[in-house]
Order: sequence, then structure tokens, then C-alpha cells
Amino acid sequence: MGFVKEFKDFAFKGNVVDLAVGVIIGAAFSAIVKSFVDDIITPLLLNPALEKANVKNIAELSWNGVKYGNFLSSVISFLIVAFVLFLLIKVISRLNRKEEVPAAPAGPTEDQKLLMEIRDLLKTKNNI
Repeated sequence: MGFVKEFKDFAFKGNVVDLAVGVIIGAAFSAIVKSFVDDIITPLLLNPALEKANVKNIAELSWNGVKYGNFLSSVISFLIVAFVLFLLIKVISRLNRKEEVPAAPAGPTEDQKLLMEIRDLLKTKNNI
């Protein structure tokens, strides 16, 4: 029964669950970016270049028999994902950064108080 308990503790630990949620969200985000590249970027920005190459689809791009169109689409997707993650991390780090309030100066310690009392007594003694 110890093995099952160990596995349960591991599988439902906060970090593992957070990682699973991150992977699922990442997969969903990847689908959004793929659609963005295939359905918006390619038709709007790449179609003029594709028409000059006499190609209707980015997947058909090739040079000396090497089809590099899908690779180009993957590179564009990666750059978009990397840029969005950069912006997301930048915003999160800015939100997590708390303004550092200077700490109030600490009061004198007991030793310092005692020394100040001795100093004051010596001053009054020398003034008499």
C-alpha cells in the first residue's frame, strides 16, 4: 500500500498538477497560434510572396526538391509563441515586483540604550 500512497502524493502534488495544467494550456495556445499563422499571417502577409513563387499553399514551397514551407510555417509559429511568452513573463514579473519600501530604522538595542544612559550620566557628572 506504500507504493500507491507514494504515487498519489507525487501525482497530486501542486507542482505536478500545475505542470499538467501548463501543458494543456500550452497545447491549446499552440492550436491558436497555428490557426493564426495558417489563417491570418499566411494569407495576409505571405500570399504576395507565395504568388510570386507560383505556389498556392505554404506547404508547397520547395527548393531543389526540398519542401521547406511547413518548416517556415513552424518557424513563424515558434517566433510568435516566443514573443507572446516573453511579453507574458515580462508582465508577470512586473506584477510580482513589489515596490521596495525602505524599512524603518530599527530602534536602539538594549546595549545601545545602556551606553546612551552611561554617556548621559557622564555628561551630567562632568558638567557639575
